[in-house]
Amino acid sequence: MAITDPIADMLTRLRNAGKAKFNSVDIPGSNLKIEIAKVLKNEGFVRNYKFIRDNKQGMLRIYLKYGQGQRSAVFGLTRISKPSRRMYMKCKDIRPVLNGMGIAILSTSKGVMTDRDARRENLGGEILCKVW
Repeated sequence: MAITDPIADMLTRLRNAGKAKFNSVDIPGSNLKIEIAKVLKNEGFVRNYKFIRDNKQGMLRIYLKYGQGQRSAVFGLTRISKPSRRMYMKCKDIRPVLNGMGIAILSTSKGVMTDRDARRENLGGEILCKVW
C-alpha cells in the first residue's frame, strides 16, 4: 500500500508508539523525516534517533522519551500542511504554539527548523506540523 502523506504517517507512528509506551519506533526513512527527528531531539521531545541503512530506503529509528509516571514527552502532534492543501506563512504571521509551550516545525529555504528559529532568522515557509 502506497503512503500518500509520509509525514502524517511518521507523526501517527510517533503518537501511537507513545500511547503504547514503546521504547522506540521504526519509520521508513527520508531526508525530511531525519530533519524533523533532529528538531524533535533538539527540542527535547524524543531521546534520540538513528538512521539504519539497508538495501532499500532505510529505516529511521526514533527513541521515545518519557517523564514521571511513564507519561510521554509528546502530548500532541498535528499535521498542518497536507499534500492536498499546503500551508505557507510569512515570518510575521507565525504564532507561538500554546503560548510557547509547544513548537511548530517549518520547512524554510534554510532547512527544517522550529517556529522560534524561523522568527529569529526572519524566515517564512511551509508549516509541517505542531508538537506540544
